[in-house]
Amino acid sequence: MRFVIIGAGRVGLRTARVLREEGHDVTLVERDEPKCRRARNEGFSVIEGDGSREDLLEEAGIAEANAFGALTGDLNVNFTACMIAKHYGCRTVMRIDEAYREGIYRKYAAEVDEIIYPERLGAIGAKNALLGGTIRAIADIAQHLQVVELTITDDAPVNGYTITELELPADSRVLAFGKREGELALPDDDESLEVGDRVVVLADFDVLSDVRQLLVGESTHEAATNAALEADADTETADKTDQSNEGVN
Repeated sequence: MRFVIIGAGRVGLRTARVLREEGHDVTLVERDEPKCRRARNEGFSVIEGDGSREDLLEEAGIAEANAFGALTGDLNVNFTACMIAKHYGCRTVMRIDEAYREGIYRKYAAEVDEIIYPERLGAIGAKNALLGGTIRAIADIAQHLQVVELTITDDAPVNGYTITELELPADSRVLAFGKREGELALPDDDESLEVGDRVVVLADFDVLSDVRQLLVGESTHEAATNAALEADADTETADKTDQSNEGVN
Protein backbone atom coordinates (compact mmCIF):
# COMPACT_ATOMS: atom_id res chain seq x y z
CA MET A 1 0.00 0.00 0.00
CA ARG A 2 0.99 3.62 -0.52
CA PHE A 3 0.96 6.13 2.33
CA VAL A 4 1.57 9.84 2.58
CA ILE A 5 2.43 11.22 6.02
CA ILE A 6 2.88 14.85 6.97
CA GLY A 7 5.17 15.39 9.93
CA ALA A 8 8.55 13.68 10.16
CA GLY A 9 8.96 14.28 13.86
CA ARG A 10 8.87 11.70 16.60
CA VAL A 11 5.39 10.35 15.83
CA GLY A 12 5.47 10.62 12.04
CA LEU A 13 8.92 9.11 11.54
CA ARG A 14 8.26 6.19 13.89
CA THR A 15 5.01 5.46 12.07
CA ALA A 16 6.77 5.62 8.72
CA ARG A 17 9.43 3.16 9.93
CA VAL A 18 6.82 0.62 11.02
CA LEU A 19 4.93 0.89 7.73
CA ARG A 20 8.14 0.48 5.71
CA GLU A 21 9.17 -2.54 7.75
CA GLU A 22 5.87 -4.14 6.77
CA GLY A 23 6.63 -3.56 3.09
CA HIS A 24 4.57 -0.43 2.42
CA ASP A 25 5.57 2.60 0.34
CA VAL A 26 5.76 5.79 2.44
CA THR A 27 6.35 9.41 1.45
CA LEU A 28 6.85 12.07 4.12
CA VAL A 29 6.09 15.79 3.96
CA GLU A 30 7.95 17.97 6.49
CA ARG A 31 8.67 21.71 6.70
CA ASP A 32 11.63 21.49 9.11
CA GLU A 33 14.91 21.04 7.21
CA PRO A 34 16.81 19.05 9.91
CA LYS A 35 13.88 16.62 10.19
CA CYS A 36 13.78 16.30 6.41
CA ARG A 37 17.49 15.53 6.38
CA ARG A 38 17.13 12.93 9.14
CA ALA A 39 14.29 11.17 7.31
CA ARG A 40 16.20 11.20 4.01
CA ASN A 41 19.25 9.76 5.77
CA GLU A 42 17.01 6.84 6.75
CA GLY A 43 16.10 6.33 3.12
CA PHE A 44 12.65 7.90 3.04
CA SER A 45 11.26 9.95 0.18
CA VAL A 46 10.64 13.42 1.66
CA ILE A 47 8.93 16.51 0.28
CA GLU A 48 10.04 19.64 2.12
CA GLY A 49 7.35 22.21 2.88
CA ASP A 50 3.96 22.89 4.43
CA GLY A 51 1.87 19.71 4.55
CA SER A 52 -1.38 21.66 4.32
CA ARG A 53 -0.57 22.84 0.77
CA GLU A 54 -2.33 20.86 -1.93
CA ASP A 55 0.48 21.23 -4.46
CA LEU A 56 2.98 19.65 -2.08
CA LEU A 57 0.59 16.80 -1.27
CA GLU A 58 0.16 16.21 -5.00
CA GLU A 59 3.94 16.13 -5.36
CA ALA A 60 4.04 13.56 -2.55
CA GLY A 61 1.62 11.34 -4.49
CA ILE A 62 -1.63 11.94 -2.64
CA ALA A 63 -3.62 11.02 -5.75
CA GLU A 64 -2.20 7.49 -5.69
CA ALA A 65 -2.11 7.02 -1.91
CA ASN A 66 -4.33 4.55 -0.12
CA ALA A 67 -4.20 6.41 3.18
CA PHE A 68 -2.99 9.71 4.59
CA GLY A 69 -1.62 10.46 8.04
CA ALA A 70 -1.62 14.03 9.36
CA LEU A 71 0.83 13.55 12.23
CA THR A 72 2.30 17.00 12.86
CA GLY A 73 1.94 18.80 16.18
CA ASP A 74 -0.28 21.47 14.57
CA LEU A 75 -3.99 20.65 14.77
CA ASN A 76 -4.97 23.22 12.11
CA VAL A 77 -2.40 21.94 9.63
CA ASN A 78 -3.50 18.37 10.27
CA PHE A 79 -7.16 19.13 9.75
CA THR A 80 -6.61 21.15 6.57
CA ALA A 81 -4.40 18.44 5.11
CA CYS A 82 -6.95 15.74 5.93
CA MET A 83 -9.66 17.65 4.09
CA ILE A 84 -7.42 17.80 1.02
CA ALA A 85 -6.59 14.08 1.29
CA LYS A 86 -10.26 13.25 1.71
CA HIS A 87 -10.93 15.00 -1.62
CA TYR A 88 -8.49 12.56 -3.23
CA GLY A 89 -10.28 9.56 -1.73
CA CYS A 90 -7.68 8.67 0.92
CA ARG A 91 -8.37 7.16 4.30
CA THR A 92 -7.53 10.01 6.70
CA VAL A 93 -5.92 9.72 10.13
CA MET A 94 -5.43 12.89 12.18
CA ARG A 95 -3.26 13.48 15.24
CA ILE A 96 -4.55 15.58 18.14
CA ASP A 97 -2.06 16.85 20.71
CA GLU A 98 -4.19 19.20 22.78
CA ALA A 99 -5.29 18.27 26.29
CA TYR A 100 -7.94 15.64 25.74
CA ARG A 101 -11.43 17.09 25.61
CA GLU A 102 -14.52 15.32 24.34
CA GLY A 103 -15.61 18.46 22.49
CA ILE A 104 -12.44 18.55 20.39
CA TYR A 105 -12.77 14.89 19.52
CA ARG A 106 -16.40 15.23 18.47
CA LYS A 107 -15.68 18.36 16.44
CA TYR A 108 -13.19 16.61 14.17
CA ALA A 109 -14.10 12.93 14.41
CA ALA A 110 -16.96 13.21 11.93
CA GLU A 111 -14.68 14.76 9.29
CA VAL A 112 -11.85 12.18 9.30
CA ASP A 113 -11.68 8.40 9.38
CA GLU A 114 -9.75 8.19 12.63
CA ILE A 115 -8.26 10.42 15.30
CA ILE A 116 -5.18 9.43 17.30
CA TYR A 117 -3.77 10.94 20.48
CA PRO A 118 -0.15 9.74 20.80
CA GLU A 119 0.65 11.49 24.08
CA ARG A 120 -2.37 9.87 25.74
CA LEU A 121 -1.26 6.45 24.51
CA GLY A 122 2.19 7.14 25.92
CA ALA A 123 0.63 8.09 29.24
CA ILE A 124 -1.26 4.79 29.34
CA GLY A 125 2.02 2.92 28.97
CA ALA A 126 3.63 4.91 31.77
CA LYS A 127 0.62 4.34 33.98
CA ASN A 128 0.73 0.58 33.41
CA ALA A 129 4.38 0.49 34.43
CA LEU A 130 3.59 2.41 37.61
CA LEU A 131 0.57 0.33 38.59
CA GLY A 132 2.26 -3.04 38.21
CA GLY A 133 1.12 -6.43 37.02
CA THR A 134 -2.49 -6.95 38.11
CA ILE A 135 -4.08 -4.06 36.21
CA ARG A 136 -3.27 -2.90 32.69
CA ALA A 137 -5.04 -0.10 30.84
CA ILE A 138 -5.49 -0.99 27.18
CA ALA A 139 -7.29 2.00 25.66
CA ASP A 140 -9.40 5.03 26.38
CA ILE A 141 -12.56 4.73 24.29
CA ALA A 142 -13.93 8.12 25.34
CA GLN A 143 -13.21 10.71 27.99
CA HIS A 144 -14.87 8.62 30.73
CA LEU A 145 -14.68 5.13 29.23
CA GLN A 146 -11.67 2.80 29.46
CA VAL A 147 -10.74 -0.76 28.51
CA VAL A 148 -8.65 -2.45 31.20
CA GLU A 149 -7.15 -5.91 31.67
CA LEU A 150 -7.26 -7.19 35.25
CA THR A 151 -5.58 -10.29 36.65
CA ILE A 152 -7.48 -12.32 39.24
CA THR A 153 -5.68 -12.45 42.60
CA ASP A 154 -6.01 -14.54 45.76
CA ASP A 155 -7.83 -11.62 47.37
CA ALA A 156 -10.39 -11.16 44.59
CA PRO A 157 -13.96 -11.64 45.92
CA VAL A 158 -14.90 -13.37 42.63
CA ASN A 159 -12.10 -15.94 42.84
CA GLY A 160 -13.78 -19.28 42.04
CA TYR A 161 -16.83 -17.76 40.34
CA THR A 162 -17.81 -18.57 36.77
CA ILE A 163 -18.20 -15.87 34.13
CA THR A 164 -21.97 -16.29 34.42
CA GLU A 165 -21.82 -15.67 38.17
CA LEU A 166 -19.68 -12.55 37.76
CA GLU A 167 -21.89 -9.51 38.41
CA LEU A 168 -20.10 -6.33 37.36
CA PRO A 169 -21.49 -2.80 37.90
CA ALA A 170 -24.10 -1.64 35.40
CA ASP A 171 -21.71 0.59 33.44
CA SER A 172 -19.17 -2.15 32.70
CA ARG A 173 -18.88 -5.20 30.44
CA VAL A 174 -16.58 -8.22 30.10
CA LEU A 175 -15.02 -8.14 26.62
CA ALA A 176 -12.50 -10.99 26.77
CA PHE A 177 -11.15 -13.67 29.09
CA GLY A 178 -7.95 -15.68 29.26
CA LYS A 179 -6.74 -18.44 31.55
CA ARG A 180 -3.32 -18.09 33.17
CA GLU A 181 -0.67 -18.15 30.43
CA GLY A 182 -3.43 -18.66 27.86
CA GLU A 183 -4.58 -16.42 25.04
CA LEU A 184 -7.41 -13.95 25.42
CA ALA A 185 -10.67 -14.98 23.75
CA LEU A 186 -14.37 -14.26 23.89
CA PRO A 187 -15.66 -15.18 27.36
CA ASP A 188 -17.27 -18.59 27.90
CA ASP A 189 -20.06 -18.42 30.47
CA ASP A 190 -18.90 -21.66 32.14
CA GLU A 191 -15.25 -20.63 32.55
CA SER A 192 -14.17 -20.33 36.18
CA LEU A 193 -12.21 -17.35 37.49
CA GLU A 194 -8.97 -18.48 39.09
CA VAL A 195 -5.78 -16.83 40.30
CA GLY A 196 -3.74 -15.60 37.33
CA ASP A 197 -6.66 -15.51 34.90
CA ARG A 198 -7.13 -12.28 32.95
CA VAL A 199 -10.38 -10.42 32.37
CA VAL A 200 -10.69 -7.54 29.89
CA VAL A 201 -13.40 -5.10 30.92
CA LEU A 202 -14.92 -2.01 29.36
CA ALA A 203 -15.90 0.33 32.20
CA ASP A 204 -16.93 3.86 32.94
CA PHE A 205 -14.41 5.62 35.18
CA ASP A 206 -17.19 6.10 37.74
CA VAL A 207 -17.39 2.34 38.36
CA LEU A 208 -13.76 1.41 37.70
CA SER A 209 -12.93 1.27 41.40
CA ASP A 210 -15.81 -1.19 41.97
CA VAL A 211 -14.55 -3.37 39.13
CA ARG A 212 -11.05 -3.36 40.62
CA GLN A 213 -12.38 -4.38 44.03
CA LEU A 214 -14.18 -7.38 42.54
CA LEU A 215 -11.44 -8.68 40.24
CA VAL A 216 -8.24 -7.68 42.03
CA GLY A 217 -9.37 -7.51 45.64
CA GLU A 218 -8.13 -4.05 46.52
CA SER A 219 -9.58 -2.33 49.54
CA THR A 220 -12.25 0.28 48.90
CA HIS A 221 -9.75 3.08 49.55
CA GLU A 222 -7.03 1.56 47.34
CA ALA A 223 -9.42 0.90 44.47
CA ALA A 224 -10.89 4.40 44.57
CA THR A 225 -7.46 6.04 44.77
CA ASN A 226 -5.99 3.98 41.93
CA ALA A 227 -9.03 4.47 39.72
CA ALA A 228 -8.77 8.22 40.25
CA LEU A 229 -5.10 8.09 39.30
CA GLU A 230 -6.00 6.23 36.11
CA ALA A 231 -8.59 8.84 35.21
CA ASP A 232 -6.18 11.73 35.78
CA ALA A 233 -2.80 10.30 34.77
CA ASP A 234 -3.24 10.45 31.01
CA THR A 235 -4.34 14.08 30.86
CA GLU A 236 -1.71 15.23 33.35
CA THR A 237 1.09 13.36 31.58
CA ALA A 238 -0.06 14.60 28.19
CA ASP A 239 -0.19 18.20 29.41
CA LYS A 240 3.36 17.98 30.77
CA THR A 241 4.60 16.30 27.59
CA ASP A 242 2.97 18.92 25.38
CA GLN A 243 4.64 21.70 27.41
CA SER A 244 8.07 20.09 27.28
CA ASN A 245 7.74 19.24 23.56
CA GLU A 246 6.24 22.58 22.52
CA GLY A 247 7.17 23.21 18.93
CA VAL A 248 8.34 19.62 18.35
CA ASN A 249 6.37 17.29 16.05
